[in-house]
Amino acid sequence: MILETRRLSVSIGPHQICRDLDLMVAAGERLAILGRNGAGKSTLLATLAGLRPADGGELFVAGQSYADLGLRSAARIRSWLAQDRSDPFASTVLETVLTGRHPHLSRWSWESPSDARIARAALADMNLADLEHREVRTLSGGERQRVAIAALLAQQTRLCLLDEPLAHLDLNHQVATLELMTRRARSDGLGFVMVLHDPNFALRFCDRALLLFGDGSHIAGPVTEVIDEGRLLRLYGHPMRRATTADGARSVFIPE
Repeated sequence: MILETRRLSVSIGPHQICRDLDLMVAAGERLAILGRNGAGKSTLLATLAGLRPADGGELFVAGQSYADLGLRSAARIRSWLAQDRSDPFASTVLETVLTGRHPHLSRWSWESPSDARIARAALADMNLADLEHREVRTLSGGERQRVAIAALLAQQTRLCLLDEPLAHLDLNHQVATLELMTRRARSDGLGFVMVLHDPNFALRFCDRALLLFGDGSHIAGPVTEVIDEGRLLRLYGHPMRRATTADGARSVFIPE
């Protein structure tokens, strides 16, 4: 397993996010985390990334704890896309994506031509190759989000943790990004854990789902078993109606 939790409990202040969470993500799997605003999705993801401590339980990445891995080794195995970012210094798009290569460099090394090739390939994957010389602070919100995902891909980790990767993206780029993750999961065995807001995207592009109900309770399992009308009503507090796509290939949920 690339990611495993055993009886993991996470809270922030008095708010319990999850208790006794048993979760496994294998290489090549895509897991969606769903829940209302304030349910603790970002806090849980940061805990899975080793950026904040859990209240209890165990957490393993590639079979090891973060304490055993250390910061640099962990950064070579798992990458993390934060929900918010800032650009205090002027840098080009290519320079920004090259930061994803830093875990692979020794302390005083500069990026090599090989690192630049990897970064440019990640930019091409995100359809940003023609913007590599642009200053990042001149980009739109959607373009800047795609640059951040390119930097994550350039890090070349086995586990990718993404907090709202579709934020600021238009529909075309939302679908293209999820299709890219699907290809990388299938071709390279990458594991993806992502916070999403649309259960239909979870159904279409993910293998498993984790529903956080905001009171410490949760449900995890295959998307087709976990996501249904009753659980979505409990999750979001709004009724959803199941429908079938025109080709009959899959179900979708429509707010009533």
